[in-house]
Amino acid sequence: MAALILVCASVAGVYFYARRRVENALRQVPGKISIEIQQSAQGFTLSSSQQGRTIFKLQASKAVQFKQGGRAELHDVSITLYGRDSSRFDQVYGSDFEYDQQSGDVKSKGEVSIDLESNPQGILNPDQAPPKELKNPLHLRTTDLVFNQKTGNGWTPAAVEFSVPQANGSAVGAEYIAKTGTLKLLSQVRIHWNGTTPATVLAREAMLEKSPREIVLRDGRADSVERHAQADEISLFLRDDNALDHVLAVGHVRIHSLASPALTVSAEKLEVNMRIDSEVERAVFSGQVNLRTEGPESAEASAARAVLGFDDENRLSKISSDGGVKLTEHPRPGASTAEETEVSSPGMEFFLADADRLSRAETVGPPEITLSPATSKSGPLTRVTADKFTASFSALGQLSSVHGESHARVVTTAGGKSGPDAPQAVSTSDIIDAYFRPGSGIESLLQQGHFAYSSGTEQAFADRARYTSSDQVEVLSGSPRIVEAAMTTTAQIVRLNRQTGEGGGEGDVKTTYSDWKPQAGGALLAGSSPVHVTARMVRVERDSGVALYTGNVRLWQDANLVEAPSIRLEKDQRTLIADSSPEQKVSTMLAEIDRRGNPSPVRVTSSRLVYRDGERQAHFEGGVLVQGSDLTIAADNMNVFLLPRDGKPEARVGDGPAQLDRIVATGSVRITQSSRRAAGEQLTYTAADQKFVLSGGMPSIFDAEHGKITGVSLTYFRRDDRVVVEGDSRLPAVTHTRVVR
Repeated sequence: MAALILVCASVAGVYFYARRRVENALRQVPGKISIEIQQSAQGFTLSSSQQGRTIFKLQASKAVQFKQGGRAELHDVSITLYGRDSSRFDQVYGSDFEYDQQSGDVKSKGEVSIDLESNPQGILNPDQAPPKELKNPLHLRTTDLVFNQKTGNGWTPAAVEFSVPQANGSAVGAEYIAKTGTLKLLSQVRIHWNGTTPATVLAREAMLEKSPREIVLRDGRADSVERHAQADEISLFLRDDNALDHVLAVGHVRIHSLASPALTVSAEKLEVNMRIDSEVERAVFSGQVNLRTEGPESAEASAARAVLGFDDENRLSKISSDGGVKLTEHPRPGASTAEETEVSSPGMEFFLADADRLSRAETVGPPEITLSPATSKSGPLTRVTADKFTASFSALGQLSSVHGESHARVVTTAGGKSGPDAPQAVSTSDIIDAYFRPGSGIESLLQQGHFAYSSGTEQAFADRARYTSSDQVEVLSGSPRIVEAAMTTTAQIVRLNRQTGEGGGEGDVKTTYSDWKPQAGGALLAGSSPVHVTARMVRVERDSGVALYTGNVRLWQDANLVEAPSIRLEKDQRTLIADSSPEQKVSTMLAEIDRRGNPSPVRVTSSRLVYRDGERQAHFEGGVLVQGSDLTIAADNMNVFLLPRDGKPEARVGDGPAQLDRIVATGSVRITQSSRRAAGEQLTYTAADQKFVLSGGMPSIFDAEHGKITGVSLTYFRRDDRVVVEGDSRLPAVTHTRVVR
């Protein structure tokens, strides 16, 4: 487009002066011929002078006047036009001219050449002296030229060629209307620019108006090695000195750059204002302005209007756009986790470096960034807002980061749903920074200052949070805490998945379930006191409410305590599953009533614990060991049944630790009490009467004082030390033994 403007301006500036000079000369020559020439002459010369200065001089090798019909012929004609102030040195050459006095037409019978040259110092030099230096003459050549002396109109159906030092051009057919001072190039207008950036300007037709001084190109197009430009109509407006003042292009304006990546700008209207030094001052695109880049990472922008500003060196430095501005960056094809990024705002200002590379952009008015899945409509939709965005671009002109100031807000809608009822995750902060990965959209979002997050009943707070689009995870740091239905978790780092709602924490995890309601018939987790958990890490499944704690986990309510490498807590079902590691066993603290009626602590260690509060049953697996004040029980597996918290007062003491009701153990059962040891394959222990029943594998009891007792079944009463031994068909006798301590 710049080549089109400069070429047309230079040609037009010379044309308007040349048109006037040639017109005046042609008006004068026929009149002189008809008066002074009546016969053939050799070496004919004709000139006209005013105040001692020659206005024009005509020279011909031969002139013939035909009296019949009033026609005259001139051969080998050379006309020099000096002007009334001697400021010109224009020359017209032609082999044959014919003048019809009756019609007033002057016709060239062959080729006509015109050289137009200014001579500002002509008045200071002798009359008819050529310029000391010929500068940038405009050379025109045509045939079949007709000029009517009576109307002043001129025309030719033939080709017209013209040239200047940096350009040459042509057209087919020309028409000049003297009354309006309009020159029309009828078809096939072509201009070749030979400057530092060669270009070709084409138009269906061209119109040159005298008042206002204007050149109009219809269906204009400019082509160069670097770009194509076109419009339905291009108007160039000139100042009085024929310098270009401004340009107006309307209708399907399009500029296409062939550089990599290819760039296309389109609009309905383009206005270009020029400075006095003929450099571009400002360019304004308006009416459905669109910009699109094509390549591995394509992008497009749209606005109602875009204003291009230029610096003192005539380089594009700033673009101001308004009217629903949108900037969209498309991901690289085939990128599996790519998102499409759209930045919208009432207005945007783009700042350029090196005249052709975006370096920075600022929004004007409330902006928004929209992140949407590039390949699926069912993926999450994220909207980012703030009072103002400032974008930075890489050395390759790609969007690299966006900084948002004040009232930053991120809203993620899961599953591509919309509307007020769609599930949303909302986060707010003082500032926000978005970082982009070339070809894949936003890589991460960093929110800082009073960060707050909410999704349904889930809330979170922190000093800062970083969101990564590849996994939809928000990482909170700086005193983070997460609240879910009166469950509060703090940690060094908190993680939240904005799409699924799942969360987790790392480092010094502390969780408090403060809304724990008392449960009738429950035991270990049936109280109304808060339940507390500490661990190194936690992961929470939002839909199920399940929390998985790992790393030195401690869970307690009142005096009830479970310690393990990992604990899975199902809050709604009041179920916990604890697992051990090679370095640490599962430890559970319970209680039983001693001989004085007071609760006595009982510690159970195992490889695994599964507890369901509704059943009041704790299932222990793998090297189970029960340790009381004076009793130890070991077994492969064990089911421990607890007394209900709302049981009878005589069976349940206060709201203290969960109390034993009975124990059912299997596999390599071993009992140790003071100096007594017992063994069997199965054990049933009831806490109410403190009775042990051993069976399976020839159970036995060894006492240091009374020796070893065996039988099919052994019953031992802890309170009074009675032992009941039962036999079978091989040992039918039943022995009752009273052991005295």
